Amino acid sequence: MAATETSNRRSWPTDAAPALRDPAWRGRLLAAAAALLLLWPMLVLTEFRPWTLFSESSRASTLRFLAAFVPPETSPEFLRMVLRESWRTVAIATAGVALALVIAIPATLLSTRVLSISALSGRMAPLPAVFRLGIRWLLIGLRSVPELVWALIFVRVVGLGPTAGVLAIALTYGGMLGKVYADILESSDTFATRSLLANGGGRLQAFFYGLLPQSAAELTSYTVYRWECGIRSSVVLGFVGAGGLGQQLDTSTRMFAGGEVATLLLVFVLLVGLADRASAWLRKALA
Repeated sequence: MAATETSNRRSWPTDAAPALRDPAWRGRLLAAAAALLLLWPMLVLTEFRPWTLFSESSRASTLRFLAAFVPPETSPEFLRMVLRESWRTVAIATAGVALALVIAIPATLLSTRVLSISALSGRMAPLPAVFRLGIRWLLIGLRSVPELVWALIFVRVVGLGPTAGVLAIALTYGGMLGKVYADILESSDTFATRSLLANGGGRLQAFFYGLLPQSAAELTSYTVYRWECGIRSSVVLGFVGAGGLGQQLDTSTRMFAGGEVATLLLVFVLLVGLADRASAWLRKALA
C-alpha cells in the first residue's frame, strides 16, 4: 500500500520550473535594435559627440568655470538685488499663468466635445464641429511658438522689461493649458455630464457639477506644474531682456562673475523646490 501511494505521489503533476529566460526577450531586442537604427541618423545629423566632454581642453575649461563659483557672492547689496529679482521672476510667472488661464478656460469649454449638446446624439452638428476645430487649431498655433520667440517679438513691441515675459508666457501656456484641460475633461467619466445636458442643463452647469468635481485634482496639479515651468521659463526669458533673475544671470555670466552666477543658480533651485512643494501640498489637499 505504501509503495502504491509513493508511485501515485510521484505521478502527480508538479509545478513547472520557472523560465530562466524572459519569454519576451526577442521582441524587446528587436525593438531596441529598431530604436537604435532610428536614433543613430539623428545623432549623426546633430553631430552629437559626447566624448568631447572628456577631452583635456574640455576638462580644463570645466574646472576653471566651476572654480569661479567658489565662494558664492553673499554681499548684502547683491542679496537684496537677488531677492528683488526673485520676487519679480515669481510675479512674471504668476501673472503669465493667470493670463494663460483667461485664454485656456474659455477655449477649453468651447473645444471640449463632451460639453457639446449636438454631440449627444453621437455625431456633432457641422457648424459646432467646425467651430470646435477652429478653437483647437488656435490652441495649436499658440503653443507651437515657443515662449522665447514670443518674448523676442514683444520686446520689440513693448520694449525691455517684464511685460514682454508675461505676454510670452500667457500666449504659449494658454495654448498648452487649453489643450491639456480639454484632454483631461474628455478622458474623465462623462455619464453625469451627458445626463445633465440631456435633461436640459446648461454647459456651465454640466461643467461645474459633472466634469469639474472628478477632474479638479488633476487640473489643479497640472496648473501648478505649469506655474513651476513658468518660473523656469521666466528665467530663460530674462536672457532676451524680459527682466527677472534671467536678465541678472545673463549680466553676471557676461562679466565672468562666477560667485554671482552660483548664488543666482542656488536661488533658482530654491524657487523651483518651493514650487514643487506647493504643488505637492495642493495635490494632497485636493485628494
